[in-house]
Amino acid sequence: MLFMKEHVTKQARRAKEASRQLALLSGEERDNALLAMANALEERQAEILEVNAKEVEAARESQKVRQNMVDRMILTPQRISAMAEGIRQIVKLPDPLAKTDFEITRPNGLNIRRMRVPFGVVGIVYESRPNVTADAIALCLKSGNACLLRGGSEVVRTNKTIVEIMREAAVAQGVPEKFVEFISILDRDAVVVMCRLRQLVDVIIPRGGAGLIARVVEHSTVPVIETGTGICHTFVDKPADLDMALKICMNAKTQRPSVCNAMETLLIHRDVAEEFLPKVAKAMIDAKVELRGDEACRKIFPDMKEATDEDWATEYNDLILSVKIVDDLDAAIEHINCYNTKHSDAIITRDHDSAAKFEKLIDAATVYVNASTRFTDGFEFGFGAEIGISTQKLHARGPMGLEALTTMKYFVEGDGQIRG
Repeated sequence: MLFMKEHVTKQARRAKEASRQLALLSGEERDNALLAMANALEERQAEILEVNAKEVEAARESQKVRQNMVDRMILTPQRISAMAEGIRQIVKLPDPLAKTDFEITRPNGLNIRRMRVPFGVVGIVYESRPNVTADAIALCLKSGNACLLRGGSEVVRTNKTIVEIMREAAVAQGVPEKFVEFISILDRDAVVVMCRLRQLVDVIIPRGGAGLIARVVEHSTVPVIETGTGICHTFVDKPADLDMALKICMNAKTQRPSVCNAMETLLIHRDVAEEFLPKVAKAMIDAKVELRGDEACRKIFPDMKEATDEDWATEYNDLILSVKIVDDLDAAIEHINCYNTKHSDAIITRDHDSAAKFEKLIDAATVYVNASTRFTDGFEFGFGAEIGISTQKLHARGPMGLEALTTMKYFVEGDGQIRG
């Protein structure tokens, strides 16, 4: 434990020192480094794919990693090209640091400006998906931050390879070498050590399941931005376009079930359940979705498992869907606010008043009317790549783009003023 603490602390200290050097780089210098990193990922993709293939094979053979998690681990030439293109898209975004959002000259002559500045060192703890490594490094560099990364143990060698390739390319462009530090210690206590380095790490962002996020929040003395967990709902209202509802529900559940913005619970207004439930249930079963319904649902469509209270509170990240019939809009809102994780929830309705009430009363970062919850994503919102989706209310909420990786700083300039 002592060695681990010393090692992680040393890495964090190096990142802190690099963050001060990063503060002196111009936006153009940071963008040039990003372009070099994107090119390097594509040019050296064979190295990444070779390491990744071995780790994916090991995960499959161990049988300890769920199939949906294995899917997240896999890299292909197309996925690496997408990672590189994502970095190039970040380059095209405005520099978040070249921004004065408040300026005033006081009667005494003091000029006061407020500008966006980097946090300093951003710690990111995440699971399985190696593309997060590239996204995190790129977003942190664009926003002027150093980063301390701790990825999932299943793809530790893949992540290390990505870090080394991107670091080498950035250093050749004048970026300080230790602007990114990757913690390769597999012991889970390494995360605890990282979360207690309050003097060296400015903010921690956990990306992963509920267990990971809870562990970080429980142990961290560093400020935490909670992200990721998504028990997302879709409510099909009485005055809904049922053809539209079917299309949206299928997309929200089956387009990519392993992600945090996929629908986990479907609520149906009692007055349209007889018509809509058999249609959506058949379509879901045809798409290999396991259905778990309440008693009212199973009376209409017996070919589904019985849902338990635990189902309403579960993020499946899989082809499993809980289904419930509710009496009205108020019952839907009550259920959602009881079980959601404040991520993304949707209503399908043609009634303007119902939509407005749903928008106002649902406590979530993103509320949809007549659209799939799958759109909760930084790229889809026009932010470029994202560092995560915040489900809390302080500092940042919803998809977190570049600005969410900055804070505010006041610059006050005078010519000798003193306060009387």
